[in-house]
Amino acid sequence: MEDAPVTNEPNSIESVKETEKPQQHHTPEFLQRKIYFLMDQLKEMHAELPETLQTRISYDLLTELANCVLNESIFDIVKALMELQHVTEKHLIQMRAQVENEYEIEVADWRGKIKDPEELQHILGLMNIKHTKKLLETDKKIIEVLDQKVYDQQSMLQKAGVPGFYNTQNPKEIKIQMFLLDFILRLSRLKYEPSK
Repeated sequence: MEDAPVTNEPNSIESVKETEKPQQHHTPEFLQRKIYFLMDQLKEMHAELPETLQTRISYDLLTELANCVLNESIFDIVKALMELQHVTEKHLIQMRAQVENEYEIEVADWRGKIKDPEELQHILGLMNIKHTKKLLETDKKIIEVLDQKVYDQQSMLQKAGVPGFYNTQNPKEIKIQMFLLDFILRLSRLKYEPSK
């Protein structure tokens, strides 16, 4: 009697594994239909772009992108990169706001200390020069951080095998990469239903 559960248990595990297999291992026909679905979506997105950009994003690139996102882990990579970018941008906005805040506090402090209008104007003028310089330095740091973030994203996506991504500082190429990222994010929100 005690032997019965032991023999039944492996059978029940095997039957569960067998029912999982069709879901895990899609047939070539399923994958082909999914690629057609992805291509249709990408063509629609592509058609929304300005004509100058449409000519720069080829049909071959769209086909490569559709094949690439069959591996849905690409969606996770892109989402993680975007979340990281949002956190970085939020931090940089706070950093810049802090510089502005420090200046306003310093101005209020001097206004409270100095009663002579001429002397106050002179000090506020010097502070404005100092503040403008500090703000320019802060903005330069922000641009450097954002440039590095773009470079990191390009490298990560290139390593992940996402077509159209490589290290470049060319603004036109970066704009195309931004549209490709948008395409990937939009595809990640769609559900492919094979019955349709």
